[in-house]
Amino acid sequence: MGSLHADNLESISVCAQNPLDPDEFRRQGHMIIDFLADYYRDVENHPVRSQMEPGYLRKRLPESAPYNSESIETILQDVQKDIIPGLTHWQSPNYFAYFPSSGSIAGFLGEMLSTGFNVVGFNWMSSPAATELESIVMNWLGKMLKLPESFLFSSDGSGSSGGGVLQGTTCEAILCTLTAARDQMLNKIGRENICKLVVYASDQTHCALQKAAQIAGINPKNIRAITTSKATEFGLSPNSLLLTILADLESGLIPLFLCATVGTTSSTAVDPIGPLCEVAKRYHIWVHVDAAYAGSACICPEFRHFINGVEDADSFSLNAHKWFFTTLDCCCLWVKDPNALVKALSTNPEYLKNKATESKQVIDYKDWQIALSRRFRSMKLWLVLRSYGVANLRNFLRSHVKMAKQFEGLIAKDKRFEIVVPRTFAMVCFRLKPTAIFHKKLGENGGDKHIEDQMNEINGKLLESINASGRIYMTHAVIGGIYMIRFAIGATLTEERHVNLAWKVVQEHTDAILAFSLDGNIDHQMDD
Repeated sequence: MGSLHADNLESISVCAQNPLDPDEFRRQGHMIIDFLADYYRDVENHPVRSQMEPGYLRKRLPESAPYNSESIETILQDVQKDIIPGLTHWQSPNYFAYFPSSGSIAGFLGEMLSTGFNVVGFNWMSSPAATELESIVMNWLGKMLKLPESFLFSSDGSGSSGGGVLQGTTCEAILCTLTAARDQMLNKIGRENICKLVVYASDQTHCALQKAAQIAGINPKNIRAITTSKATEFGLSPNSLLLTILADLESGLIPLFLCATVGTTSSTAVDPIGPLCEVAKRYHIWVHVDAAYAGSACICPEFRHFINGVEDADSFSLNAHKWFFTTLDCCCLWVKDPNALVKALSTNPEYLKNKATESKQVIDYKDWQIALSRRFRSMKLWLVLRSYGVANLRNFLRSHVKMAKQFEGLIAKDKRFEIVVPRTFAMVCFRLKPTAIFHKKLGENGGDKHIEDQMNEINGKLLESINASGRIYMTHAVIGGIYMIRFAIGATLTEERHVNLAWKVVQEHTDAILAFSLDGNIDHQMDD
């Protein structure tokens, strides 16, 4: 077989070390913690949005995996040199884009514990603690939100009433509830009638609903995105829902599912849950309330009214990984009728049969979700709830709302800008208004559509200029035909000084845009 070179013998010796050696785990783990602690300390010094071009990493990394092992020291050097420049820094205090992905020490350490135990908790038997902790923390959080008892596990934990489950994302939560609603209906009317089922939402509802409906086999032509308007602050009108339902019934279609939103992605609009449920229940429609972003705020008494009427819904979800200091992924879903999920999603192969399941005294969460395998997500949520407590969590959320009010006040003082939609939570939607460029109000001398088109383009260029600087990062939405800039506060490290810096950056880039327009370049460019 030939002789082995000394370097090959050395590599075999190194690789022979057990991949889970406790002492080496401790040494490398300390290095990673130190690396991340330094990253959090210095994160605001990085350009918030990555400045890299598409394909940059392929040019830096080898075409194939290494044959021999490499040290963690070498790998971390490459993380610093090659990976961090390609990150958009969601934990930066200058990150105001999309919605937050707020982190915390407790959330991170809970994730470490979850990953360290590495259990696959598909049923109670596979790790009793994982299942039971999940049902406990879901009841804790449900009580913090003052959800009705019908959404919570019964006191004996049997799941004989409602209950909660941790999904990965809102997409999964909506797909699971829509699938349950679909099967409930098809069991009554026959599976051959699936083409008649109709799903309802507003034109502001997250695209997760459309994806879920497509996966669940709903005819794409039967997905109703009902138009909203400024008159209802872009919330879904119950009367519009009713008229749409009646038209579908007249056409021989079957209403199935309504997704109401508390805190839409574009503008944090709130659909009126109670009145919508009142309409939906007349026609036996499953109502899911998607509070992915804003649901967290509802642990504060002053925001709880936004989910009034949830007692008449069938399911409710929020993302703890958005604005609840729990690392991705962690979507909290409560349902009134867990059996509807189980009937639609359960499998019971011989190799998973066990006495605990057969006793009907335990929960097997595999039957509440799409996948079989599942992570120990409740560990990180448990640490967050225990480490900070209700009082501190409320204060964290309130501090973000306070800073959003601060930014809103800064905009109000500058007559070049306007708030496009009312601020409800911790996001401000604003734009450079037409009078800042054209020195006239809309409605004067006609040409409003042309001016709005120009303003949309100018605001888009303003946002891109700001983001390209790397100093802060914001994103946009278009609502009622108006392009607006979204300033979403929620990064855990953000302080008032970062909000003041963000406003300074906005003003500086606005000055540059306006200086350019004074030369007539914008009007000329738009005419072209």
